[in-house]
Amino acid sequence: MIYFRGCVARLKVKEIGDATETILNNAGVDFEYLDEEECCGSVLLRTGYGEDAQKLMEKNIKKFKNQTILVSCGGCYRSLKMDYKEILGVELDVIHTSQLFHQLISQKKIKLKKSQDKITYHDPCHLGRHLGEFEAPRNIIRNVGELVEMEHHHEKSRCCGSGGGVKSAYSDLSDKIAREKIKEIEKTGSDLITTSCPFCKLNLSNQGQEVWDLSEFILMFLEGVNHERK
Repeated sequence: MIYFRGCVARLKVKEIGDATETILNNAGVDFEYLDEEECCGSVLLRTGYGEDAQKLMEKNIKKFKNQTILVSCGGCYRSLKMDYKEILGVELDVIHTSQLFHQLISQKKIKLKKSQDKITYHDPCHLGRHLGEFEAPRNIIRNVGELVEMEHHHEKSRCCGSGGGVKSAYSDLSDKIAREKIKEIEKTGSDLITTSCPFCKLNLSNQGQEVWDLSEFILMFLEGVNHERK
């Protein structure tokens, strides 16, 4: 298995990759990193640089060696699972961390401590609406505490404002969308908010909202690991 961290987790929110590595090692999962990981091409593709995106995709294909590819990012997940197939005709074996973590919990390879916390979950657009993964993250949360939903969730969840190249091209609009999302988060009265995409974590955090990636959330409650909440 190759753990493809993605640009944001690899460069801007490195704690996501660190937490994921700790969880995988704790569960005895054999994995490796790419020696020279490059962008999956998602942002280039969403912002109209199709030819540049395709060049990156073609370079990446040579590195994957028919292995399972684990990703932390909703954008990477959509790109590797859908766009590579549509553009290059290559069907990759891709799994998102939320899905693998749920499998590991179901197989009792990792165990989570119970909590009295109320926890809300933000659905990343690419992971949720685009590829239909809503329940794996929620099932993980239910293993820890009480899941409280926002007014808009699942298919109707509101975007964080960062995906699809919006943060890169329209920063002010991205910030405005994030602030509206935070208002909805605050209405839940939750103790913790978690999500499954580095873009979402970063954009909401930049507006002053403390957000935990699902990997960090799991690490916080992972039995046998001493990891205190910041």
